[in-house]
Order: sequence, then structure tokens, then C-alpha cells
Amino acid sequence: MEYTERLQNVSVLGAAGKMGSGILLLTALEMADLSLQPENKGKHFVLNAIDVCSECLNGLIEYVKTQALKNGEKKIVYIRKLYADRKDLIENQEIIDQYVWDVLKIIRPSTRLESAYDSNIVFEAVIENPDLKNKLLSQIKQNASKDVWFFSNTSSIPITELDEAAGLDGRLIGFHFYNPPAIQKLVELIQGKKTLEDLKTFALQYAKKLRKVVVESNDFAGFIGNGHFMRDALHAIKEVERLSNEMSFVEALYAINKVSQEYLVRPMGIFQLIDYVGVDVCQYIMSVMNPYLENEDLHSSLLDKMMEMGVKGGQNSDGSQKNGFLKYEKGKIAGIFNPETKEYVAIDKIAATVDSKLGAMPTNTVAWKSTLRMKNKDEVLAKMFEEIAGMNTMGAELAKTYMQESRRIGQLLVDMNVAKNADDVNTVMMTGFYHAYGPINDYLK
Repeated sequence: MEYTERLQNVSVLGAAGKMGSGILLLTALEMADLSLQPENKGKHFVLNAIDVCSECLNGLIEYVKTQALKNGEKKIVYIRKLYADRKDLIENQEIIDQYVWDVLKIIRPSTRLESAYDSNIVFEAVIENPDLKNKLLSQIKQNASKDVWFFSNTSSIPITELDEAAGLDGRLIGFHFYNPPAIQKLVELIQGKKTLEDLKTFALQYAKKLRKVVVESNDFAGFIGNGHFMRDALHAIKEVERLSNEMSFVEALYAINKVSQEYLVRPMGIFQLIDYVGVDVCQYIMSVMNPYLENEDLHSSLLDKMMEMGVKGGQNSDGSQKNGFLKYEKGKIAGIFNPETKEYVAIDKIAATVDSKLGAMPTNTVAWKSTLRMKNKDEVLAKMFEEIAGMNTMGAELAKTYMQESRRIGQLLVDMNVAKNADDVNTVMMTGFYHAYGPINDYLK
């Protein structure tokens, strides 16, 4: 079964979720483009959008409609060629409107898993629960009318275990999109022990058509991205707990969040990132990874405490950030959670005091955003970190410790054979997490 034939009948499980909606959109666009090729005229393309929430599926269709319209506007020159035989379509808007309709008519919203039984490919994007994933995948495999291939968006569960538990006989591959899938360029590709080579070949072809950057991770819980992020987050939590002996908890958290963003030149502080992913998600991923670690304890009692108090972070349905370690107002950080009082302390009540303790920022400080289009980025960053290396302020010392730990974690992933090499670790962190530089570097010597 060749590429186009495989993509004639596809299902996405968890299609209305944060990740599933993006996967569905990308796949719908690819399938629509294929259906409009002259050689495919008359072929039937079906994309089952499967989710337990029927109301959410209605919102999903609106999301796809809006994004398909934007996509059509961006590539009007290309799609005009696809409709060259349609003499009734003259104006750009007429062509774009037809394209949006051709994308939407492929999608079949459904709350029934049975809709996936005739699919050639199934994308699994449900919550990180191995029992649920196994149940859904095995049910489809047992009832499938075709030789179905499975793509799992898991960010932490070993592919081999999912494959064996669901009895998929190598018809499963890890295809971890980063959030949001429609924007993020990175995909982590993970082969299980039995993953079919033809499946991997197809997955690489599909990723190429989506213009994704592919990094292959070996099949170890957490893979490269979460392998680094979870340990990085745990280091930050431990630093907050250590600093709490010298200052209040909220001051310590403010300090580490600021250092991880401004001194390490990252798009957001580590606790803002934890909130974005979700306190509950981070806690769960650590629990998935921990049993596979012989000499580490990837667990945080602070995350447990936050969960017990119902402070989970994550996003609202409109995409806005929920409060977690930090309080957000109009997209900006406004406060820090105090677990003892269960209240948020306003940033403006502690910022000046903590900033004074951290000391002056390096004179060669560069903001993360300014590095995005910087042609001499390496030179500028090297100058900044050289200055930090010679400073003895609290902020500089915290930054040096944090950066060295980040490098140690990156190298650990290579030594553990989770990543094939240092470049892969750096690519994942720079592309998937938008870091300005990879953790395995020579900035601090």
C-alpha cells in the first residue's frame, strides 16, 4: 500500500484535544492536497475525527475551518494550480473557499471508536494513560478490516511496551508532535523493537510532507525532550527548596524562574513552562519515567503537594493560561503561589527585593526574543556567558549551576543511549523547546 493509498482512510483518536486537533488539522490539509492532485481525482478520502466529547468536536470543525482558510490564503498560488480545471473558479477568494470546503468534507466527526475500524492509519493522541492507550489500540487492531498502522503521540511511554501490550506486532511507531502541532516544527520519531521498516519509511515521508524536523529518539521512557525537561524541572524545584532556607518560598521561586529565563536566555522561565505543560502532566510523566531509572529518583513532593491542593496549571479552552505555580493576568505573570497560605503573592511585592539579592544582570545580557533573527548569535551568547562565568553575584552563581546541570542532563541522555548524539539533544531543545542554544555546549568552560 503506497503513500496516497495509506492516507485515503485515517483516524485521529482524541481529535478534539490540544494535540489531537493539531494532528487532525495537519492530516486534513495533507489529505486534501492529495485528493486534489489530477491523478487522485475520483478517489475517496476519509478522516475520522474521534473524541468522547461531541460538543468539542463541533468546536474542532470551526478550528479546522479557520485554519484551512489561513492555509489557503498562504498558498493561493499552489492551490490555484490544483483547481486549474475548474473554469468556474476565477477569483482568489472563490478558490480559497472551495479549498476550505474540500478540507472540511474529508472530516467525519465521531464519538464511536468503531469509526476507526476501516482506517489504514490511526493517530493516537489521547491522555498519557498506558491502560487507556492499550485498550483503544488493541480494540482497533482486533476489529480492523485492513492492515492498520498506528502512530502514537505519547511523550513518555515506551513504544515497545505499548506495542506488546496492545498486540500490534510492530505496527506502531512513536510520532511525538510538539505543542502546538500545527506550528511546532519538531517531531520525535521512536521505533519500538518490532516497528516495521515500511512503517518508519512512511512516517518519515509523512513528516517530510508536513515540513517537520525529525529527530529519532531511542525507545526509553520520556525520550529526549521529556528526558531533559523533567530532570531540568526537578533541578529547578530542588533549587527553590534549597533557597527557601535563605529567603521565602515565593522569593526563591521567583529567583529561579527569572534566572532560568533571563540568565539562561530561554523563552520562558522553568516554572512558567511547567504551568504551560501542566503541573499534573509533569507529575505524571515523572511517574512514568521513574520506574526505568536505576540511579535516579525522578519525583517531586512539591508537585504532589500542588496537585493535592488542586493547582494544576495547563490551558483554558480558549488557549489562555491557567494559574499554576504562577498567577497570570492578561497573559503576564502577576503572582506566585504560596503552598503554605494557598494564596498568590503579587510579583510587585517581592520583585525589587529579590532582584537586589540576585545582583546586577550582565552588561552583555541578550534577551531571548532578540536572538531569533540574530546572525551572530553564537558570538553574542558566548560573550554573555563569558561575563557570567566571571561574576560572583547570586544570580550568576545560580545561572552557572543551572547551566552546568542542563549540560550534564543532555550528556546523560547521550550516555544512556536515549539520544544518538549531542546534536540530537541540542536540536530537540532548540526546536521543540525554542531554547536559544543547545544544552551541550562550550559556553561555560
